[in-house]
Amino acid sequence: MTPPPPTATTVTASALSPTATPGEQATTYGPLTIRYDATVLRPREWTVAQGAWAQRLLPYLPDGPVLELCTGAGHIGLLAVHGSGRRLVAVDVSADAVRWTRRNAAANGVDAEVREAPLSVALAPGERFPLVVADPPWVPRAEVGAHPDDPLLAIDGGDDGLDVARECIAIAGDHLLPDGVLLVQVGTEQQVAHLRPAADAAGFTELGRYVRPGRGVVLGLVRAGTARR
Repeated sequence: MTPPPPTATTVTASALSPTATPGEQATTYGPLTIRYDATVLRPREWTVAQGAWAQRLLPYLPDGPVLELCTGAGHIGLLAVHGSGRRLVAVDVSADAVRWTRRNAAANGVDAEVREAPLSVALAPGERFPLVVADPPWVPRAEVGAHPDDPLLAIDGGDDGLDVARECIAIAGDHLLPDGVLLVQVGTEQQVAHLRPAADAAGFTELGRYVRPGRGVVLGLVRAGTARR
């Protein structure tokens, strides 16, 4: 059977601590050290669960590289493939995110191809992946002012917060292998409900979800009709 979502006690990340370089910080993120600055979204402790869930799924999924959409500093995707021998293909429209993901991949010994491009043009039509992880911006546009320390590009999800999440679901629907899985992060279970039409349109059914109250939700989706091991 496919492993269930992680529980809230599966993994934790350490508190953030500054490095000697001005403006740069680092966090221990599972077995990784992730560096970042104010140009990308600060890695959140609770999101380690998304990478850990991906790690647990990979032995049950077909061979091939893992795709990360909206990579930020790269922490979730790098954790997902760490120790698996799989390559990470990471995509972000932000040049800063691409720079940090490349640096973090090299520092942690992870094979990664990092692409700076809008999601809609980042992949070739024939590219296929067994697993897609995505951390799109999911804050409703009217609420972004409540997060002044976060880069606007990393948090502004449009009117209902789900514009980019819907795009991630559509892209995953086009680029997943049979038996493939999408793990996409959003803010609330209400947002999960609002994503149902997009998931249905892309042929997905829910595999499970990880809920961290007050923090966010990781929704697991699998193609309807594919085998679950």
